[in-house]
Amino acid sequence: MSKKESLKAKLNQLQCQFTWAPQKESMDLDDMKQRLEDIIQIGTKYQAMSYNQLAFVNCLQGNCEEAIQNLKEAEKILRRNPEDEFDKRIIIAYGNYAWVYYHMEQLTEAQSYLDKLERICKQFPDASRYTAMIAEVYGEKGWSLLRSTRKFYDEAKECFQKALEEDRDDIEWNAGYAIVLFRLEGFSCPQGNANSSESVKQLRRVLKLDPGDSVTMVLLALKLQEFNQKKEAFTLVEQALQKSPDLPYVIRYAAKFYRKEGAVEKSIELLKKALKITPKSAFLHHQIGLCYKSKLMPQIKNPRSRNCRQKGELINQCKYYFEKAFELRPLTFVIAQLDFATICSLNEEYPKAEKIYNNLLKMEDIHPDNKQAIYLQAGLFELHKKKSESNAITHFLEGLKIQTGSKDWRGCHNNLRTIATKQIDRNPKDSKAFGLLGLLHQLGGKKREAIECFEKALQLDCDNEEYLCALCELRLIIKVPNDAPS
Repeated sequence: MSKKESLKAKLNQLQCQFTWAPQKESMDLDDMKQRLEDIIQIGTKYQAMSYNQLAFVNCLQGNCEEAIQNLKEAEKILRRNPEDEFDKRIIIAYGNYAWVYYHMEQLTEAQSYLDKLERICKQFPDASRYTAMIAEVYGEKGWSLLRSTRKFYDEAKECFQKALEEDRDDIEWNAGYAIVLFRLEGFSCPQGNANSSESVKQLRRVLKLDPGDSVTMVLLALKLQEFNQKKEAFTLVEQALQKSPDLPYVIRYAAKFYRKEGAVEKSIELLKKALKITPKSAFLHHQIGLCYKSKLMPQIKNPRSRNCRQKGELINQCKYYFEKAFELRPLTFVIAQLDFATICSLNEEYPKAEKIYNNLLKMEDIHPDNKQAIYLQAGLFELHKKKSESNAITHFLEGLKIQTGSKDWRGCHNNLRTIATKQIDRNPKDSKAFGLLGLLHQLGGKKREAIECFEKALQLDCDNEEYLCALCELRLIIKVPNDAPS
């Protein structure tokens, strides 16, 4: 084994951005770099972690000298801590140093950082030679995964849980855990009440530990808004804006809150203020687009609306901001592309909308939530604009296969049920419609209704093996006497 190969084998044992899940193929590096630079520019908390992650991104883009400067900034910030705290916090930065120097072919320098890690790790009883799985490492890994792509949120959640096992009251790890719970809950339909929401409990815990955390205030307000606890939610938003009137993270979530409350102009005003601070934020552009869409929809739904000029202006505003959002994040901002396609469809630009759906349907290695959203929206386009029930059914069924319980899964399920019911009303001898309705009842846990539908489907298409297998499986589960045709 050569010296370089031996060194790389050691580097692969490290815990740092270079050995964690998100790599070049699963990240929009330009967008990640911009977001990290914005975080550093506006002076938010935990700057050393941002410099660490920025070093990783710069190295992947070939900017190794810049990456070293990023790591020096991280180290400078961390050296303000006492020595024992510094040693815990510097593990990831030293690992990143070693990797960057390895990519620069400076193998002696890379080895020198491995030596430093070996010295530090001797302090921790359960550490390996070059890394120690302590709260600081788990916590920073959690933040790094949280800032990458949504497919790593579950792993980020586990990291914060590990960190909190060692230090239950650490504000940093509690805040990260609250944010990842907030985002994960955002992908599913609200259930129960605020008291049963894990993210609400955790956000309240963060505010108990750090009553002045304005970002946590607006996130909690958004969750309380979901559960219709408006009074406390409004108070939290107002307090957050008073405390941090120029912090883009506070402004953007407050704007989202006001848009959902119908105060669209106030939301646009806040978002444009934040856009002056972070002009390359894809999130802000998308949120402004959603504001204009909420102004547009009443005119679309009202056929008597004759203000064509205003309608045209709103369509153009929507298209501009949605397009800008996915131009800034071309690889990962699927929802912005879907919103853009929706506006094109509403404006009867059907070929343009269809092209977007077709391109999105071909995308690989994207998060299941995004894939499901694509199938739902493509199905709705086929159903309502192209008047193709068969193509719509194909897309909705693909959406059902991905995951259950999400908002988009329910959308696929409900549209399929509507289609099947209409087909049976038009033709009571439509075996495929009864088979589809049977499948939907089966997925919804309504076994007896499913059996009834599959029986009707088999009466109309007695040789269909799919219906027969489904019926036999259901009867085995609930032990219904077998009188189905063979």
